[in-house]
Amino acid sequence: MKVFVTRRIPEKGLRMLEERYDVEVNPHDRVLTKEEIIEGVRDADALLCLLTDAIDREVIDAGRKLKVISNYAVGYNNIDYEYAREKGIPVTNTPGVLTETTADLAWAILMAAARRVVEGDAFMRAGKFRGWEPMLMLGTDVYDKTIGIVGMGKIGQAVARRAKGFGMHILYYSRSRKPEIEEETGAERVPLEILMTESDYISLHVPLTPETRNMINRDMLELMKPEAYLINTARGEVIDEPYLIEMLKRRRIRGAALDVFWGEPLNVNPELYELDNVVLAPHMGSASLETRTEMAVMAAQAIIDVLEGREPKNRVN
Repeated sequence: MKVFVTRRIPEKGLRMLEERYDVEVNPHDRVLTKEEIIEGVRDADALLCLLTDAIDREVIDAGRKLKVISNYAVGYNNIDYEYAREKGIPVTNTPGVLTETTADLAWAILMAAARRVVEGDAFMRAGKFRGWEPMLMLGTDVYDKTIGIVGMGKIGQAVARRAKGFGMHILYYSRSRKPEIEEETGAERVPLEILMTESDYISLHVPLTPETRNMINRDMLELMKPEAYLINTARGEVIDEPYLIEMLKRRRIRGAALDVFWGEPLNVNPELYELDNVVLAPHMGSASLETRTEMAVMAAQAIIDVLEGREPKNRVN
């Protein structure tokens, strides 16, 4: 049996597949074109793909022998999973494993924005440091401020636990109440409009769905305090990114920290690179060696389970 892998993943996962099957891995250090993916799946029994790969009907139909599509990600909006279900092809993902790692990254870029760490690093490397100054690189405190968490799933809850350690007042917006995290952290569930109005830091943790696309639109952005920061480790399309850029340009809010973008990876808005009040990260929320390796193992195991006649653990369709 043949497995087609659209991008090299950590070795442990690859070895699990190579011990059992004929494995073809994308030899290029880039995202494959649609035509290249179609060519790769044409005689494959299994496809291991990434969030950056658009697995639509045309790709699925090209895989005449496809028995499983394993997505190396938590999200799976890149796959027409309902069409795959109609064709009898299970689609799986890698949930749970990256919760704490992504929460760490959200916190890291929040702190970097608040305390101007990236600016400070560039300032030092440019040889501009001449000694301590009272007004040099003034940032904003995190302790005792209000954080608004949009989406109180596993990652949102992990962010809330970290916020409690900083003595923050925690607001959250979610479709349902989360009594356990409320009791644990003192978090308060509020309407989205209240969260946007009252928070000093707003951290986004919702999946990309028709309901959440453009959820943080211009009306919501305009509710933010002038001294507030917006942090996004969810999906770029959750925000009206062009309007956020406009707000950052005119200093309508103090700053932002973004790990995800519209049009990534090839078409990130170049205007973002010109702004000094936004921290940019290359979609690295899950980028720890431990987490990415565990994701590889989960993705490989899903393929093994299906090809050996077992129901995969993390089927999404």
